[in-house]
Amino acid sequence: MSDLHELARLLRELDDQLVTCMRCGMCQAVCPLYAETGREADVARGKIVLLEHLSKELLKDPEAVRERLEKCLLCGSCASACPSGVRVTDLFLKARAIINGYLGLPPAKKALFRQILARPALFNKLAFMASKFQNILARPTGDIVGSSCARFESSLLGDRRFMPLDRKPFHRRIREIDEAAGAKDTRAAFFPGCLTDKVFPAVAESVVAALRHHDIRIFMPPDQACCGIPALSSGDTHAFTNLVRHNLKQFKAADFNVLVTPCATCTAVIKKVWPAMDQYFSPEEREAIGQLAEKTMDITQFLAAQSDSGEPAPKDGTRESRTRITYHDPCHLKKSLGVHAEPRALIGANPAYEFTEMEEADRCCGMGGSFGLQHYDLSKKVGERKGINITESNAEVVATSCPACMLQLIDLLSRSGSSARVKHAVEIYAEGLEP
Repeated sequence: MSDLHELARLLRELDDQLVTCMRCGMCQAVCPLYAETGREADVARGKIVLLEHLSKELLKDPEAVRERLEKCLLCGSCASACPSGVRVTDLFLKARAIINGYLGLPPAKKALFRQILARPALFNKLAFMASKFQNILARPTGDIVGSSCARFESSLLGDRRFMPLDRKPFHRRIREIDEAAGAKDTRAAFFPGCLTDKVFPAVAESVVAALRHHDIRIFMPPDQACCGIPALSSGDTHAFTNLVRHNLKQFKAADFNVLVTPCATCTAVIKKVWPAMDQYFSPEEREAIGQLAEKTMDITQFLAAQSDSGEPAPKDGTRESRTRITYHDPCHLKKSLGVHAEPRALIGANPAYEFTEMEEADRCCGMGGSFGLQHYDLSKKVGERKGINITESNAEVVATSCPACMLQLIDLLSRSGSSARVKHAVEIYAEGLEP
């Protein structure tokens, strides 16, 4: 990436993709960040203008360019509303790669992505060790969801409420699964994702329970890595390509019909982002990426299709009162993949719950992955509107289909003093299955 010829090639490629933007301003109307700041530089149209002069701006003030490009949730709201079909998220990811190829990654990020995240065994070991000592830096808040907050003033954590690392991550509960399938059986590869594995292992257990309920054979290799989006979002194509290659090897030799994941972001990345960034891979790798992308589905989409033949029987038959539940649409699931009815169908399959639709269910919660760490005050402001909508729904439980969104919702609701619990849609579905 440091090679000037490669940098020039990427700039030309970016220029070719910018011409479709009509400057209509539709992105401005839907951008959750612009709604809070009112700054043109924070909306897609403003960033595209910046990208059109990127080569000059890089020489003029490269750090300012990086700051403006990183101030984006990558939620895809602009792309889904764009009448010209501009693939805005892809543009910004490629632009971040160019910027960081020119400037170089900050040392801390470089170490995190290349020395830790790209080495799954080390990453798992360090996260497990951190779970044992996390109470030194964090303390329980005492809220209903079991969140924690920083014991000491921290520029990184601020006043954030967060879920602690689980002391027994999913990969230590179930290391691998390799169930043989017969000629007529469906075999699903399972990609839990980092947050599911290390923070919400109960979600992964619900996935396994639901798949087995439907007699789906499961393949889960033991050495999976991150999908790569944290590295790519920071412009580190080196770490991103290494993570993709590692995961391709894990699933290469296995025979399966579908790859499922309970993480909306992982689903969108494997299905959409990996193919969009395939210029960094060999022809053979591109073919493998395309084949895996074709098979990838969000777990709620897959299970909803399986449930068409009959809803699961409730564990406890009838109940005098049902728990009121609402649903938050993850941006990467609805706006990137068009999946929104299926998680609601899974929730509706459990008769212990009464579903109510909140206002603006598909509005971004403000998490945005690393955006929530770098720009927490803005992330919190964007999320406050979501918190109000949840509260006004009078729901006792808010479900979603993204572990990152779960973290944000837990923070929002815990700080507001809400008693609403946060669950994954597949957890709600699995609760209604017979043991």
